[in-house]
Amino acid sequence: MNVVEFMKNNDQVSKWLGIEVIEAKEGYVCTQMLVRKDMLNAAGVCHGGVIFSLSDYTFAVASNIYGNTALAISANINFANAAKQGDILIATAKELNRTKKFGIYSIIIERKSDKKLIALFSGQVYIKSEKIVKDQYN
Repeated sequence: MNVVEFMKNNDQVSKWLGIEVIEAKEGYVCTQMLVRKDMLNAAGVCHGGVIFSLSDYTFAVASNIYGNTALAISANINFANAAKQGDILIATAKELNRTKKFGIYSIIIERKSDKKLIALFSGQVYIKSEKIVKDQYN
C-alpha cells in the first residue's frame, strides 16, 4: 500500500470532509473538496476550521509522501476570501524545503471555478525515522 492509499483509508477527518487527492508526487500534492451546507459557519460561509482541515490534510499527504512519518510542528493560515456552499476548493501543496529532519510546505487554497484565492497555509513538519505505512509482517 502506498502513502496516498494509506492516508485515504486511515484519515477519518478527510473521509468525513470528502477530500479527494487529485495528484500526488514528491514535492507536490493537489486535493479538492466540495463545500457542503454542514461546513458553513453562522455567517453562511465555509468555516475556517474546515478550510484549515483541507489544508492540513494536503500538508500531511505532501509531507508523508516519501514514506517516513512526518508530523506537524507548526502551521499557519491566512484567509483571503470566503468560500460558499457549492464551491469546489482546490488545495495545492508545494514543498519549499526538506532536510533529513524537517520540511517546510506552502498550500494555496483556491476556488476551482474562478481560481480566486481563498487561503494561504504554511506548515513545518518534523520527519521521524519510522515509516508511516508499516510493513504487514512487523
